[in-house]
Amino acid sequence: MRRVRLQRDLPVPMPDGVTLLADHYAPAGAGPAPVILVRSPYGRRGLFGWYYGRGFARQGFHVVLQSCRGGFGSGGLLDPLGDEHEDGLATVAWLREQPWYGGSFAMFGPSYLGYTQWAIAPYAGSELKAMATQITASQFRDAAYVGGAFALESALSWTTLTDTMSRRFGGAAVLTAPRQTRRAVLSGRPVAELDLASAGRPLRFYRDLLAHHADPAVPYWRKRDFSAEVGRVEAAVTMLGGWYDVFLPWQLKDYGALRAAGRRPYLTIGPWWHIDSRHGRPTMAEASAWFRAHLLGDRSALRPDPVRLYVTGAGEWRDYPDWPVPGMREQRWHLQHGFGLGVEGPLESGPDRFRYHPAHPTPALGGPVLLGDSRPRDQRRLEQRRDVLVYSSAALESDVEMIGPVRAELFVRSSTPSVDVVVRVCDVWPDGRSMNVCEGVRRLRPLDGSPGGSAGGSAGGVRRVDVDLWPMGHRFGRGHRIRVHVAAGAYPTIARNHGTGDLLGASGAMVPADVEIFHSPDRPSAVVLPLCAPRG
Repeated sequence: MRRVRLQRDLPVPMPDGVTLLADHYAPAGAGPAPVILVRSPYGRRGLFGWYYGRGFARQGFHVVLQSCRGGFGSGGLLDPLGDEHEDGLATVAWLREQPWYGGSFAMFGPSYLGYTQWAIAPYAGSELKAMATQITASQFRDAAYVGGAFALESALSWTTLTDTMSRRFGGAAVLTAPRQTRRAVLSGRPVAELDLASAGRPLRFYRDLLAHHADPAVPYWRKRDFSAEVGRVEAAVTMLGGWYDVFLPWQLKDYGALRAAGRRPYLTIGPWWHIDSRHGRPTMAEASAWFRAHLLGDRSALRPDPVRLYVTGAGEWRDYPDWPVPGMREQRWHLQHGFGLGVEGPLESGPDRFRYHPAHPTPALGGPVLLGDSRPRDQRRLEQRRDVLVYSSAALESDVEMIGPVRAELFVRSSTPSVDVVVRVCDVWPDGRSMNVCEGVRRLRPLDGSPGGSAGGSAGGVRRVDVDLWPMGHRFGRGHRIRVHVAAGAYPTIARNHGTGDLLGASGAMVPADVEIFHSPDRPSAVVLPLCAPRG
């Protein structure tokens, strides 16, 4: 390993006169060489500097670790997501003028640091040779309004985190922000005021999210959404994600866009959640191999197959040539009379019913959130509630492996003009534990064609509802059962639906929803699972 020289606080001018600060890590004695650019809103010292800056510089790369606008010495005001395109391209222009720039560069980083890569990758030119992105996506809008429902806990915790980090002793914000958020959501205040309860002040980005909703046509999102340009990226891309990460569905859409454009990205998905420390080591190992391959021409450490997946339930890693994995086929598991679940079509029967009351919203136990521990949890306590319908299969006679996208097609009627449809798939162990595997939500609004409306139509008030769940890579073992939850809330993961059609309940009125779930031959509600032939 090489020794490293560090030059702190280099000024990087932006076109509008603002100056951003960057630290430069250089291999001692090295001349011009490839550069790895890391742009972060979370600072550039401490573990970031040691792990990313020194870690890559010791391998012979120049590393530029820059603080995004409005934080940690960089000028201007942080407008989350809004300035990363212009600021990133200006930083690349500055890089090209440096005497140690070797004519090519790569980009690296997880989460927001990954978003800053997508913000400039389609426009950075041929000198951008490689990207290593982790737990991230080219747009965050759909994760903020998952299925049309506001992702309250993640949005509030992140805006609280960034506000806290900007103040003195902000380094502990990762620990304090989730507690502040939890206190706020239990305060009983309206969604529009929860930033006051969490941070003690209005938070601009939180209020922007509330104001601009999920509609991609809203001008606010046009400069913050780079998903339409992913197919233009010519740099070699490697992605790392987690089955329980909040951004996984949209990360996989980015993978699909690259594949549709004829690219060959690499993809790794492990048993991780967003802030899970266990993905730190594979992140650095895979990025190092990727950069050596595409900046230095050393491909010796690249694996032959581009896709590597950890199959939960089986406890093993698998390599595949692509995603979705070859040989996967969709299998419908129908909701049955008597709360059964099976591949056989449903018999004629009446609907199942429950009442959802927004004043006492159905809680979430686990599931993907941004700053929390999203590992699977035993759902039996949740399954005792009257506002959760539970459908279970018979004990499986052999192992069943499900690896791929997951969706639900349900026939639903609600007494309210707006209702959320929450679907969860669980693995029930022989000892009775019911562990969540994946979940999803769809917010139904009045049938006006607006985002979140039903994809199906209405006959007698019954709507066919398509719900996208998180993908899975899971083995349901012999003797286990597959279980499906249907509910109308997952609080505070998503904001409660007030039942009025008002997206976030600004009026304060709350209307209970009487919900019916149909499962008959003409209304065959089902969860569509990705069946694969078991290995071994």
